[in-house]
Amino acid sequence: MSLARYTREESISTDLAIDLPEPSPEEHPDKALWRTKEAVLKEMARLLAKSGRVGNEKQLFQDLLFREKKASTGIGSGVAIPHIRTLQAKELILAVALSREGLDFDAVDREKVHVFVSMVTPPYEDKLYLRVLKSLGNAFQSPGVKDSLFSAKNAGEVIRVLARLS
Repeated sequence: MSLARYTREESISTDLAIDLPEPSPEEHPDKALWRTKEAVLKEMARLLAKSGRVGNEKQLFQDLLFREKKASTGIGSGVAIPHIRTLQAKELILAVALSREGLDFDAVDREKVHVFVSMVTPPYEDKLYLRVLKSLGNAFQSPGVKDSLFSAKNAGEVIRVLARLS
């Protein structure tokens, strides 16, 4: 199964730019973390919506945020896979965003995240959802996949990397 079939060029950002204010010294670190997470998830919802295969973008963002509050989707090694089964998805869709400087996303290894791959699917697509999620997890355990994605200069190159994954 080629992961490229689940994304479109308009759902890819090779330069994720999140404009966040500097945290004040008295601000609790968790507040800054959640401000970052919300900004990233809002951008992922926007990218997913650009595919034309989701319903309400604002509700999709809320669904992704609710899922993230249950447990971090930062899997480590610079990768996060925000994912959710939601009524807002018309079919399975992936969005990819690359952050050159990296962002704190509460990854399991506490490292900054550079590669975000968001996956949404309708609630009734359990088998496909689990199969694609497993493929994504396995792909990022392979040496070089993250680096290949991170070195992509445009959306077409990202899709070519995803096409090589199964």
